[in-house]
Amino acid sequence: MAAIAELPYRLAGRRVWVAGHRGMVGSALVRRLQGTGCEVLTVGRDTLDLRRQEPVERWLAETRPDAVILAAGTVGGILANDSRPVDFLYDNIAIAQNVVDASWRAGVTKLLSLGSTCIYPRTAPVPTREDALLTGPLEPTNEWYAIAKIAGIKLCQAYRRQHGCDFISAMPTNLYGPGDNFDLASSHVVPALMRKFAAAAEHGGPVEIWGSGRPRREFLHVDDCADACIHLLQHYSDDSHVNVGTGSDISIGELAGIIAEVVGYRGELRFDASKPDGAPHRRLDSSLLAGLGWQPRYDLRRGLVETYDWFRQAAGQRRGG
Repeated sequence: MAAIAELPYRLAGRRVWVAGHRGMVGSALVRRLQGTGCEVLTVGRDTLDLRRQEPVERWLAETRPDAVILAAGTVGGILANDSRPVDFLYDNIAIAQNVVDASWRAGVTKLLSLGSTCIYPRTAPVPTREDALLTGPLEPTNEWYAIAKIAGIKLCQAYRRQHGCDFISAMPTNLYGPGDNFDLASSHVVPALMRKFAAAAEHGGPVEIWGSGRPRREFLHVDDCADACIHLLQHYSDDSHVNVGTGSDISIGELAGIIAEVVGYRGELRFDASKPDGAPHRRLDSSLLAGLGWQPRYDLRRGLVETYDWFRQAAGQRRGG
């Protein structure tokens, strides 16, 4: 059964549930939805555990949102993925299957599920197109998360095919920005480097960086990601997931140098090549999204300055509180 699409999907007057509204992406989505004329619905994990099927079904049946953006999940960097494989696989699969199925049962007219570029094979061609999915082995350092996110894509495709649901998926590249996780035990590369450089700038000493510094990555500001998601919600309805990226990449060593400048750290950078690098090169082909009329607004340095300003303000509030 083909999905019945309403394009553009108008948000004014509709009820939109942002699942995962307290996270970096979810909070950016809530900000972006302001001014669209929709009613934003949110519920915290202390009230609703998305890993539990019956409570999710009951909540959706009671609230009846028109649209759902699935930004909730268990996330983290290489260390977290490697040490907590059950959390990354079970939690994310459970969240996806519960929210997608309950959305269909509740009559949700549009759903957008968010994933990650780690869904692609470790040695996928660069820039990576959407059709590279499932063409080779995954990167071992984040395969648990990747498998869960691939399952989320396939769930949306299956509900489109069998039940005619207008459910779509977006795959953002590496995200950063206000609201990021700066816990060194679970953070991604940008917040981890910012926290390390900030501590070294204050107390002195060298900064150790995981890996060789040679892998190349693409980075997207979270507000650009939120803007792209709303654009897709309004203007896209098809089977394929959609890449969301900037079209440019940078080596981890170059990234570290820029972050050091932003923070004001002038000490020594030590790259620990004994630690895993992850995939050697990640950059998306986002021409499908560009063809829908969307382009990012942030350049990397501006975004990093804004993110560091947010981090300093948040750290000051914690100390003051």
